[in-house]
Amino acid sequence: MPGTLFISDLHLDPERPAVTELFLELLNTRARNSKAIYILGDLFEAWIGDDDTSPMNQAICKGLKRCALSGTPVFIMHGNRDFLLGEKFVEASGCTLLDDPALIDLYGTPTLLMHGDLLCTDDTEYMSFRKMVRDPQWQSELLSKSLEDRQLIASGMRAKSREQTGGKPESIMDVNDDAVRDTMSNHKVQRLIHGHTHRPAVHDLSIAGKPAQRIVLGDWYEQGSLLECTSSGCRLEALEL
Repeated sequence: MPGTLFISDLHLDPERPAVTELFLELLNTRARNSKAIYILGDLFEAWIGDDDTSPMNQAICKGLKRCALSGTPVFIMHGNRDFLLGEKFVEASGCTLLDDPALIDLYGTPTLLMHGDLLCTDDTEYMSFRKMVRDPQWQSELLSKSLEDRQLIASGMRAKSREQTGGKPESIMDVNDDAVRDTMSNHKVQRLIHGHTHRPAVHDLSIAGKPAQRIVLGDWYEQGSLLECTSSGCRLEALEL
């Protein structure tokens, strides 16, 4: 029986072509034999607008579209690096854009999907930044600028993010346990799948007095990271670059 695939945090960048090649290979092979593939944010290192038709972006959109046309539904969620993915990207890629969070039925188990950054409530500096960049007016003003100006702004934001991240304790940048429990309880689920923290693992916990799981997807820096779920359960895998 074909499984359902989940990935996140690929951070595709022209400077790391091996990652792009691995992702396109996944779309052309295993994904086509899957029930569906879910991309839970940060597919791109930076998406500065649907009008950025760089060679890499075009190759990714074509690869996604081929996968979708082959019969495998492709779902994608905004991350903190590609929150500007819009209608033209959806049209070019054949993807279905998901809300964050999104509730799905995964082989009979209600499962909540998130990028994961909403759970990092201890990082108040980041949460303020997230609120700003998700504001429709802020996004509209950014998209009104030239492509070149947006590239410079994105580069500056990434540099600032690296600087801030380097000075923060790891515990602050991870999810808040209370936020996890509250979110799962509010959505009445016993399974949560998310990315963002780059710490692949399966965490067992208790929600409403019942066993529950939080599955964290890995990033694609040193290797690929993939979660496959079937009616028998879910399994995290590493993919060689």
